[in-house]
Amino acid sequence: MRGIQVKQYVKGPRELSVSDIEDPTPAADQYVIAVKACATNFFDLLQISGKYQWQPPLPWTSGAEFSGVVLSTPASSRNPRFSVGDRVFGSGQGAYAYKVCAVESALQPVPAGWSFYEAAGLFVTMPTSYAALTLRANIKKGDWVLVHAAAGGVGLAAVQIAKAFGATVIATAGTPHKLEVAKRFGADYGVDYTDPKWPAVVSALTPGKRGVDIVYDPVGLIEPSTKCTAWNGRLVVVGFAGGPIEKLATNRILLKNIAVTGVHWGAYAKNEPARVAEVWADLQRLMEKKVLRSTNYEDKKYVGLEAVPEALEALGARATWGKVVVDLPEVKESKL
Repeated sequence: MRGIQVKQYVKGPRELSVSDIEDPTPAADQYVIAVKACATNFFDLLQISGKYQWQPPLPWTSGAEFSGVVLSTPASSRNPRFSVGDRVFGSGQGAYAYKVCAVESALQPVPAGWSFYEAAGLFVTMPTSYAALTLRANIKKGDWVLVHAAAGGVGLAAVQIAKAFGATVIATAGTPHKLEVAKRFGADYGVDYTDPKWPAVVSALTPGKRGVDIVYDPVGLIEPSTKCTAWNGRLVVVGFAGGPIEKLATNRILLKNIAVTGVHWGAYAKNEPARVAEVWADLQRLMEKKVLRSTNYEDKKYVGLEAVPEALEALGARATWGKVVVDLPEVKESKL
């Protein structure tokens, strides 16, 4: 098959190339999926340069997120959830190829009415944002929600989920274009977080300048966000895409009765597996009703495995918004 194999670590994605490689060999508990679209992630950039926390032994096929069609079911399963021909999306090492292996827990059915291209980037962003807002922040109708980096993949998911629960959303981003994108996905207000006075701007938008009820933060802006948080506010740490990990003074937490919490979606499978099924059931209902829609980057279309290096480079340069997905049209596969 064709795929992007890493034989040695590279300095950047432009050093990656597509070649003929062996089809993946599934473990006894793995499905084999024909990949129809693949999604890019920041950790892909770390992994290809040898800087990620988990590195497969060389050589290995890059990529982790995908959508496609089930080609075979696990040899060890008598009653697999998915059948040959089913449309699925999920995660598995080696997604930058035309075939990939994945365990059942890393797969979900493509929602009715969704294309492979639309579904390829759902597996990480949607449940992360849903768990953050529902399980950790206890979102409810009428809440005012501040979503930082709202034009990112998890940010646009959070904007849509908050609106689905009847919240008012204030989105932050660093450019007018990204703020406009956040509003297209439902944000009620947009604030430029490169303005040092942004906390005051956020507070001024809320009723009586009381501040927001929930802060969704994937970048590392918890400390300044406490300045525009209401009494009994809930702040959720989602990540640190902005760089350094914050050190937080706790006096404002005490004075405003603030709760600061974190969400580690990947750890739910080990610690609270029942929650995983609940989250996905809720998300599937919202996605099939089209209450939630794909957050795919639309300013440029990336098509074919040969476009993966360019897509990764654009992602790393923060020149994109939403989820950067590469569509994989049907090709005549060569056999080694």
